[in-house]
Amino acid sequence: MSRGGNAVTQREWSIQELARAAGVTSRTLRHYGDVGVLPPTRTGANGMRFYDRDALVQLQRILLLRELGLGLPAIREVMAGQADTAEALRTHLELLELEQRQLGRRIEAVRTTIRKTEAGEELMAEEVFDGFDHTQYRDEVIERWGRDAYDSSDRWWREMTDEQRRDWMAVAARLGADWTAAAQAGLDPAGERGLELARRHVEWLGSIPGTPGYGQAEPDRGYVLGLAEMYVADERFAANYGGTAGAEFVRAALRALLA
Repeated sequence: MSRGGNAVTQREWSIQELARAAGVTSRTLRHYGDVGVLPPTRTGANGMRFYDRDALVQLQRILLLRELGLGLPAIREVMAGQADTAEALRTHLELLELEQRQLGRRIEAVRTTIRKTEAGEELMAEEVFDGFDHTQYRDEVIERWGRDAYDSSDRWWREMTDEQRRDWMAVAARLGADWTAAAQAGLDPAGERGLELARRHVEWLGSIPGTPGYGQAEPDRGYVLGLAEMYVADERFAANYGGTAGAEFVRAALRALLA
């Protein structure tokens, strides 16, 4: 490429430079190339691998998808199915901004707890658990499944230690992220990955005391499918799966599992 008669050389990064900038190892980058998700832009005479600007953007997408829990075969499928890189990154950005907002609320909750504890002030539960509110769907639960269902799950939650709550929320967050990634990848909800997530989801629901199917070998089909409809109909639920499209993916996968 030339401009005004002068050649314009595109910047390249060696495999060591790229590994250092991205916080990964050269071995990881070679593996990404070997499995076809990040081939080098060119290989020098001495076998050194070099990467251009497009490869940098592609690696960013790969690292984002890895954080969402996707394996390399699924990532390869995503990369092949999303030719519009900018649009794909916008989707990633929306998810990251949602996580940022949730994390910001939790950070402020912890700051409030520290400040009030050090000052000897009374703590308000609403402040302490802002961003961790498990009661936001209280009315829906009571209306659909009764007061006993809500009271049982509420008692179970309140009897947890802080560490147990954090662990449980981490499982829920990972499940939501995995659903979001699968939906963004355009995978088949009735395929292997969709059904795997559906089984995890049913197992997760069945672990909550007070829910229909708790402690039983088989899930309560009506309960699970009813929730799936709520995920799509209510944007508060849908946000856990990246929006309405993600919620529709969850619903389709759960329907396929319980068909």
